[in-house]
Amino acid sequence: MKPFAYVRADSVEEAADAYASHPGARYLGGGTNLVDLMKLGVEQPTTLVDVSRLPLGSVKEMPDGALRIGATVRNSDLAAHPLVRDRYPVLSQALLAGASGQLRNIATTGGNLLQRTRCPYFQDTGKPCNKREPGSGCGALDGVHRDHSVLGYSPQCIATNPSDMAVALAALDAYIELHGTDGKRAVPVAEFHRLPGDHPERDTEIRPGELITAVVLPAATAGLPSLYRKARDRASYAFALASVAAVLRTGDGVVQHVGIAFGALAHRPWRARRTEEALLGCAPTTATFERAVDLELAAAQPLHDNAYKVRLARNLALDALTRLAPPTTST
Repeated sequence: MKPFAYVRADSVEEAADAYASHPGARYLGGGTNLVDLMKLGVEQPTTLVDVSRLPLGSVKEMPDGALRIGATVRNSDLAAHPLVRDRYPVLSQALLAGASGQLRNIATTGGNLLQRTRCPYFQDTGKPCNKREPGSGCGALDGVHRDHSVLGYSPQCIATNPSDMAVALAALDAYIELHGTDGKRAVPVAEFHRLPGDHPERDTEIRPGELITAVVLPAATAGLPSLYRKARDRASYAFALASVAAVLRTGDGVVQHVGIAFGALAHRPWRARRTEEALLGCAPTTATFERAVDLELAAAQPLHDNAYKVRLARNLALDALTRLAPPTTST
């Protein structure tokens, strides 16, 4: 049994202060990832700062039409919220694809964004893992890496981000509100998770002691056609082998807005900027879709056992784009 202290915070300010005053502390929301890692010995917090009772559990429409989602909103409630289902269907679809009902009833918005990789080398304290123990090596690099990254990885880490929700949020241009002892700030979801580089132990751009207080869905992407597609080993709940979130609007025969993010291909949701640039202003044809998707995936560097991910991601992206905007016959 690893002893730890417990603090129940009654305000955001109290939570940030408690975290800052207890080295080795961790925030506790739903605990669906953190508690599992504590059982495995991967996480050994000195103090748990319980933020589950903070007044961050509502979804509110803002004056400009944006939607502000509190950090403690449960995944089930968010997926079922009428404004999310109506205006941002890709988010509802991603949440429903992400976990069983039992887990969605407990998992929170903030916790979902902060969940750590499901790489088996990270979860096994007897295996080398630079993310868990910097400098120990990456066991997956020369080991079992069928589920691992094909984009943006480094010799230090080839793990993938497991969140379905974050992929949809990235495609929607959502941003995260953070509160720390130094005040408040906002970070786009697409920039919140880090690529591994030389410091794979740092999953996100969150600063020590900062707390996620909300996620904001902008009004600009509200009501746009959107879709989430996910491939996994079994039809029951499993982590993605590859996934894609797509937001697409056409008008006057051309693509007027597009947001695309891939999941399970990298250390973070991978925003497909090359694809988006190639599609904007172009007619939605099969050839255009194929060229645009291939531009993004040309940067992939698969290893021996995960080369299938590139074709799988390509097929998912083309399927999503075709469903959102049936191709015209012109080229």
